[in-house]
Amino acid sequence: MKFIDEAKVFIKSGDGGDGCLSFRREKFIEFGGPDGGNGGKGGDVFIKGTKSLNTLVDYRFKKHFKAKKGRHGSGRNRTGAAGQDVMLKLPLGTEIFIEDELIADVISTDKFLLFPGGKGGLGNINFKSSTNRAPRKTTPGGKGQEAEVFFKLKLLADIGLVGLPNAGKSSLLRSISAAKPKVADYPFTTLEPKLGVIRIGDDESVVADIPGLISGANSGSGLGIQFLKHIERCKSIIHMIDISSQDPISDYKTIINELDGFDQNINKKEKIIILNKSDLIDEDEIKNISLKFNDLVNCPLYVISTITKYGIDNLKNKIVRIGKIDES
Repeated sequence: MKFIDEAKVFIKSGDGGDGCLSFRREKFIEFGGPDGGNGGKGGDVFIKGTKSLNTLVDYRFKKHFKAKKGRHGSGRNRTGAAGQDVMLKLPLGTEIFIEDELIADVISTDKFLLFPGGKGGLGNINFKSSTNRAPRKTTPGGKGQEAEVFFKLKLLADIGLVGLPNAGKSSLLRSISAAKPKVADYPFTTLEPKLGVIRIGDDESVVADIPGLISGANSGSGLGIQFLKHIERCKSIIHMIDISSQDPISDYKTIINELDGFDQNINKKEKIIILNKSDLIDEDEIKNISLKFNDLVNCPLYVISTITKYGIDNLKNKIVRIGKIDES
Protein backbone atom coordinates (compact mmCIF):
# COMPACT_ATOMS: atom_id res chain seq x y z
CA MET A 1 0.00 0.00 0.00
CA LYS A 2 1.48 3.33 -1.04
CA PHE A 3 2.13 5.79 1.77
CA ILE A 4 0.12 8.99 1.30
CA ASP A 5 0.11 11.53 4.12
CA GLU A 6 -1.72 14.46 2.50
CA ALA A 7 -4.96 14.65 0.55
CA LYS A 8 -7.40 17.32 -0.58
CA VAL A 9 -11.06 16.36 -1.04
CA PHE A 10 -14.42 18.01 -1.64
CA ILE A 11 -17.03 17.21 1.02
CA LYS A 12 -20.72 18.15 1.04
CA SER A 13 -23.50 17.23 3.42
CA GLY A 14 -26.96 16.62 1.98
CA ASP A 15 -29.55 19.30 1.29
CA GLY A 16 -32.83 19.04 3.14
CA GLY A 17 -35.97 18.09 1.22
CA ASP A 18 -38.59 20.74 0.43
CA GLY A 19 -41.84 21.03 2.31
CA CYS A 20 -44.98 19.94 0.41
CA LEU A 21 -47.96 22.03 -0.67
CA SER A 22 -50.99 19.74 -0.48
CA PHE A 23 -54.64 19.72 0.59
CA ARG A 24 -56.66 16.78 1.76
CA ARG A 25 -59.00 15.66 -0.98
CA GLU A 26 -61.33 12.82 -0.09
CA LYS A 27 -64.93 11.96 -0.95
CA PHE A 28 -67.48 13.48 1.43
CA ILE A 29 -64.82 15.75 2.98
CA GLU A 30 -65.49 19.16 1.54
CA PHE A 31 -62.87 21.18 3.39
CA GLY A 32 -60.02 18.78 4.04
CA GLY A 33 -57.48 21.44 4.89
CA PRO A 34 -53.72 21.42 4.34
CA ASP A 35 -51.84 18.12 4.65
CA GLY A 36 -48.43 18.85 3.08
CA GLY A 37 -45.68 17.09 4.98
CA ASN A 38 -42.19 18.28 5.85
CA GLY A 39 -39.07 17.53 3.85
CA GLY A 40 -36.52 15.04 5.12
CA LYS A 41 -33.24 16.08 6.70
CA GLY A 42 -30.14 15.97 4.52
CA GLY A 43 -27.46 13.38 5.22
CA ASP A 44 -24.66 14.22 7.67
CA VAL A 45 -20.91 13.78 7.10
CA PHE A 46 -19.12 11.99 9.93
CA ILE A 47 -15.45 11.38 10.63
CA LYS A 48 -14.17 8.31 12.44
CA GLY A 49 -10.58 7.54 13.37
CA THR A 50 -9.38 3.98 12.88
CA LYS A 51 -6.27 2.09 13.94
CA SER A 52 -6.45 -0.12 10.86
CA LEU A 53 -5.19 2.67 8.55
CA ASN A 54 -1.85 4.47 8.54
CA THR A 55 -2.07 6.19 5.16
CA LEU A 56 -4.48 8.45 3.27
CA VAL A 57 -4.23 6.42 0.07
CA ASP A 58 -8.03 5.92 0.06
CA TYR A 59 -8.39 9.64 -0.70
CA ARG A 60 -5.84 9.83 -3.49
CA PHE A 61 -8.19 8.95 -6.32
CA LYS A 62 -11.67 9.46 -4.89
CA LYS A 63 -11.92 13.18 -4.26
CA HIS A 64 -15.64 13.91 -3.86
CA PHE A 65 -17.81 12.80 -0.94
CA LYS A 66 -21.45 13.89 -0.87
CA ALA A 67 -24.16 12.84 1.53
CA LYS A 68 -27.60 12.22 0.03
CA LYS A 69 -30.35 14.82 -0.15
CA GLY A 70 -33.44 14.48 2.00
CA ARG A 71 -36.63 13.48 0.16
CA HIS A 72 -39.34 16.08 -0.34
CA GLY A 73 -42.45 15.97 1.85
CA SER A 74 -45.67 14.67 0.39
CA GLY A 75 -49.41 14.78 0.95
CA ARG A 76 -51.24 13.13 3.83
CA ASN A 77 -48.72 14.80 6.13
CA ARG A 78 -45.93 12.43 5.13
CA THR A 79 -42.40 13.55 5.99
CA GLY A 80 -39.73 12.83 3.41
CA ALA A 81 -37.05 10.27 4.18
CA ALA A 82 -33.77 11.57 5.57
CA GLY A 83 -30.74 11.52 3.27
CA GLN A 84 -28.11 8.84 3.74
CA ASP A 85 -25.11 9.86 5.85
CA VAL A 86 -21.47 9.61 4.77
CA MET A 87 -18.77 8.19 7.06
CA LEU A 88 -15.13 9.00 6.30
CA LYS A 89 -12.58 6.77 8.02
CA LEU A 90 -9.20 8.37 8.67
CA PRO A 91 -5.99 7.08 10.25
CA LEU A 92 -5.34 8.26 13.78
CA GLY A 93 -3.22 11.39 13.78
CA THR A 94 -4.96 13.07 10.83
CA GLU A 95 -5.45 16.81 11.02
CA ILE A 96 -8.39 18.32 9.13
CA PHE A 97 -8.05 21.80 7.63
CA ILE A 98 -10.44 24.08 5.79
CA GLU A 99 -8.32 26.66 4.00
CA ASP A 100 -5.60 27.28 6.63
CA GLU A 101 -7.74 26.69 9.70
CA LEU A 102 -7.39 23.50 11.72
CA ILE A 103 -10.93 22.36 12.49
CA ALA A 104 -10.34 18.86 13.88
CA ASP A 105 -7.59 16.51 14.99
CA VAL A 106 -8.39 12.80 14.74
CA ILE A 107 -6.65 11.29 17.78
CA SER A 108 -9.29 8.79 18.92
CA THR A 109 -11.66 6.26 17.37
CA ASP A 110 -14.73 8.23 18.46
CA LYS A 111 -17.09 9.23 15.66
CA PHE A 112 -17.81 12.95 15.31
CA LEU A 113 -19.89 15.16 13.07
CA LEU A 114 -17.98 17.18 10.49
CA PHE A 115 -20.83 18.71 8.43
CA PRO A 116 -24.51 18.43 9.42
CA GLY A 117 -27.09 17.94 6.71
CA GLY A 118 -29.58 20.67 5.84
CA LYS A 119 -32.87 20.80 7.71
CA GLY A 120 -36.02 19.63 6.00
CA GLY A 121 -38.40 22.31 4.72
CA LEU A 122 -41.85 22.82 6.25
CA GLY A 123 -45.01 21.67 4.53
CA ASN A 124 -48.09 23.87 4.40
CA ILE A 125 -49.74 22.01 7.30
CA ASN A 126 -47.37 23.91 9.60
CA PHE A 127 -48.84 27.27 8.58
CA LYS A 128 -52.48 26.51 9.30
CA SER A 129 -53.99 28.96 11.79
CA SER A 130 -57.35 30.23 12.98
CA THR A 131 -57.18 33.02 10.43
CA ASN A 132 -55.64 31.06 7.57
CA ARG A 133 -57.35 27.69 7.11
CA ALA A 134 -55.87 26.99 3.68
CA PRO A 135 -52.24 28.20 3.72
CA ARG A 136 -50.26 27.85 0.54
CA LYS A 137 -46.96 28.59 2.18
CA THR A 138 -44.09 26.09 2.34
CA THR A 139 -40.36 26.42 2.93
CA PRO A 140 -37.53 24.84 0.95
CA GLY A 141 -35.04 22.49 2.54
CA GLY A 142 -31.89 23.90 4.06
CA LYS A 143 -28.64 23.66 2.15
CA GLY A 144 -25.93 21.28 3.27
CA GLN A 145 -22.44 22.48 4.11
CA GLU A 146 -19.66 22.07 1.57
CA ALA A 147 -15.96 22.83 1.44
CA GLU A 148 -12.62 21.71 0.10
CA VAL A 149 -11.03 19.89 3.01
CA PHE A 150 -7.34 19.19 3.47
CA PHE A 151 -6.26 16.04 5.35
CA LYS A 152 -2.74 16.04 6.81
CA LEU A 153 -1.52 12.88 8.52
CA LYS A 154 0.98 12.96 11.36
CA LEU A 155 1.64 9.42 12.51
CA LEU A 156 0.88 8.64 16.13
CA ALA A 157 3.91 6.95 17.67
CA ASP A 158 5.55 6.89 21.08
CA ILE A 159 9.05 7.18 19.67
CA GLY A 160 10.51 8.66 16.49
CA LEU A 161 13.58 6.98 15.02
CA VAL A 162 15.92 9.39 13.21
CA GLY A 163 19.41 9.26 11.78
CA LEU A 164 21.50 9.65 8.68
CA PRO A 165 20.87 7.35 5.70
CA ASN A 166 22.20 3.82 6.19
CA ALA A 167 22.58 4.20 9.98
CA GLY A 168 20.59 0.99 10.48
CA LYS A 169 17.16 2.31 11.48
CA SER A 170 15.22 -0.16 9.37
CA SER A 171 17.38 -3.05 10.57
CA LEU A 172 16.64 -2.05 14.16
CA LEU A 173 12.91 -1.89 13.50
CA ARG A 174 13.02 -5.39 12.03
CA SER A 175 14.97 -6.62 15.06
CA ILE A 176 12.64 -5.29 17.75
CA SER A 177 9.19 -5.46 16.12
CA ALA A 178 7.09 -7.39 13.64
CA ALA A 179 7.55 -4.67 11.01
CA LYS A 180 9.44 -5.72 7.90
CA PRO A 181 10.89 -2.58 6.29
CA LYS A 182 13.23 -2.94 3.35
CA VAL A 183 16.87 -3.34 4.36
CA ALA A 184 19.86 -2.93 2.04
CA ASP A 185 23.44 -1.68 2.17
CA TYR A 186 22.87 1.63 0.44
CA PRO A 187 21.46 5.04 1.47
CA PHE A 188 17.75 5.90 1.25
CA THR A 189 16.53 2.32 1.41
CA THR A 190 13.56 3.66 3.38
CA LEU A 191 11.49 5.98 1.21
CA GLU A 192 8.53 6.43 3.55
CA PRO A 193 7.86 6.23 7.31
CA LYS A 194 7.34 2.80 8.81
CA LEU A 195 5.57 1.95 12.06
CA GLY A 196 6.68 -0.89 14.32
CA VAL A 197 4.95 -2.10 17.47
CA ILE A 198 7.28 -3.46 20.15
CA ARG A 199 5.62 -5.75 22.69
CA ILE A 200 6.80 -7.33 25.91
CA GLY A 201 3.98 -9.14 27.69
CA ASP A 202 1.00 -6.77 27.87
CA ASP A 203 3.14 -3.66 27.38
CA GLU A 204 3.84 -2.12 24.01
CA SER A 205 5.39 0.91 22.34
CA VAL A 206 5.02 2.25 18.80
CA VAL A 207 8.13 3.37 16.91
CA ALA A 208 8.11 5.43 13.70
CA ASP A 209 11.09 4.94 11.38
CA ILE A 210 11.67 8.21 9.50
CA PRO A 211 13.59 8.16 6.17
CA GLY A 212 17.22 9.19 6.54
CA LEU A 213 18.03 12.86 7.01
CA ILE A 214 20.95 14.62 5.37
CA SER A 215 22.52 18.03 5.88
CA GLY A 216 20.08 20.64 4.61
CA ALA A 217 17.03 18.43 5.11
CA ASN A 218 15.06 21.13 6.93
CA SER A 219 15.33 23.35 3.83
CA GLY A 220 14.24 20.61 1.45
CA SER A 221 17.30 18.48 0.71
CA GLY A 222 16.89 14.71 0.58
CA LEU A 223 13.77 12.84 1.59
CA GLY A 224 13.53 13.45 5.34
CA ILE A 225 11.91 16.89 5.20
CA GLN A 226 8.74 15.32 3.75
CA PHE A 227 8.32 13.19 6.84
CA LEU A 228 9.73 15.18 9.77
CA LYS A 229 6.19 16.20 10.69
CA HIS A 230 5.56 12.59 11.68
CA ILE A 231 7.81 12.91 14.73
CA GLU A 232 6.18 16.10 16.02
CA ARG A 233 3.72 14.03 18.08
CA CYS A 234 6.29 11.54 19.42
CA LYS A 235 7.06 11.69 23.12
CA SER A 236 10.68 10.60 22.65
CA ILE A 237 13.31 10.53 19.90
CA ILE A 238 15.85 7.80 19.18
CA HIS A 239 19.00 9.03 17.47
CA MET A 240 20.52 6.20 15.45
CA ILE A 241 24.28 6.69 14.87
CA ASP A 242 26.63 4.53 12.84
CA ILE A 243 29.49 4.11 15.32
CA SER A 244 31.76 2.91 12.51
CA SER A 245 31.44 6.14 10.51
CA GLN A 246 34.34 8.58 10.18
CA ASP A 247 32.89 11.00 12.73
CA PRO A 248 29.87 9.76 14.79
CA ILE A 249 29.77 12.98 16.84
CA SER A 250 29.48 15.08 13.68
CA ASP A 251 26.74 12.75 12.41
CA TYR A 252 24.76 13.32 15.61
CA LYS A 253 25.20 17.10 15.41
CA THR A 254 24.00 17.07 11.79
CA ILE A 255 20.71 15.46 12.84
CA ILE A 256 20.31 17.83 15.81
CA ASN A 257 20.81 20.84 13.53
CA GLU A 258 18.28 19.56 10.99
CA LEU A 259 15.67 18.89 13.67
CA ASP A 260 16.30 22.35 15.13
CA GLY A 261 15.84 23.93 11.72
CA PHE A 262 12.50 22.18 11.31
CA ASP A 263 11.07 22.61 14.83
CA GLN A 264 13.11 23.50 17.91
CA ASN A 265 10.62 21.70 20.17
CA ILE A 266 11.67 18.32 18.75
CA ASN A 267 15.10 18.51 20.38
CA LYS A 268 13.45 19.28 23.73
CA LYS A 269 11.86 15.83 23.78
CA GLU A 270 13.37 12.94 25.72
CA LYS A 271 16.27 11.47 23.74
CA ILE A 272 17.96 8.09 23.44
CA ILE A 273 21.22 7.70 21.52
CA ILE A 274 21.94 4.37 19.88
CA LEU A 275 25.43 3.58 18.58
CA ASN A 276 24.85 0.87 16.00
CA LYS A 277 27.25 -1.38 14.03
CA SER A 278 29.44 -2.07 17.06
CA ASP A 279 30.50 -5.31 15.38
CA LEU A 280 32.57 -3.30 12.88
CA ILE A 281 35.03 -1.70 15.35
CA ASP A 282 37.07 -2.87 18.35
CA GLU A 283 36.12 -2.45 22.02
CA ASP A 284 38.64 0.30 22.77
CA GLU A 285 37.24 2.46 19.99
CA ILE A 286 33.69 1.78 21.21
CA LYS A 287 34.64 2.95 24.72
CA ASN A 288 36.34 6.07 23.35
CA ILE A 289 33.34 7.10 21.23
CA SER A 290 30.91 6.32 24.07
CA LEU A 291 32.87 8.57 26.45
CA LYS A 292 32.73 11.41 23.92
CA PHE A 293 28.94 11.08 23.69
CA ASN A 294 28.59 10.96 27.48
CA ASP A 295 30.53 14.23 27.72
CA LEU A 296 28.36 15.79 25.02
CA VAL A 297 24.83 14.77 26.01
CA ASN A 298 22.89 13.85 29.14
CA CYS A 299 20.65 11.04 27.95
CA PRO A 300 20.62 7.22 27.81
CA LEU A 301 23.26 5.71 25.51
CA TYR A 302 23.03 2.22 24.04
CA VAL A 303 25.69 0.40 22.05
CA ILE A 304 24.17 -2.26 19.80
CA SER A 305 24.63 -4.34 16.69
CA THR A 306 21.58 -5.26 14.65
CA ILE A 307 23.68 -7.95 12.96
CA THR A 308 24.88 -9.82 16.05
CA LYS A 309 21.87 -8.70 18.18
CA TYR A 310 24.24 -7.32 20.81
CA GLY A 311 22.40 -4.93 23.18
CA ILE A 312 19.03 -5.40 21.43
CA ASP A 313 17.17 -6.88 24.41
CA ASN A 314 18.15 -4.07 26.81
CA LEU A 315 17.17 -1.47 24.23
CA LYS A 316 13.85 -3.18 23.56
CA ASN A 317 13.03 -3.13 27.29
CA LYS A 318 13.82 0.59 27.44
CA ILE A 319 11.60 1.38 24.45
CA VAL A 320 8.64 -0.52 25.88
CA ARG A 321 9.07 1.25 29.23
CA ILE A 322 8.82 4.59 27.42
CA GLY A 323 5.55 3.53 25.82
CA LYS A 324 4.19 2.41 29.17
CA ILE A 325 5.10 5.72 30.80
CA ASP A 326 3.41 7.65 27.97
CA GLU A 327 0.18 5.66 28.43
CA SER A 328 0.05 6.54 32.11
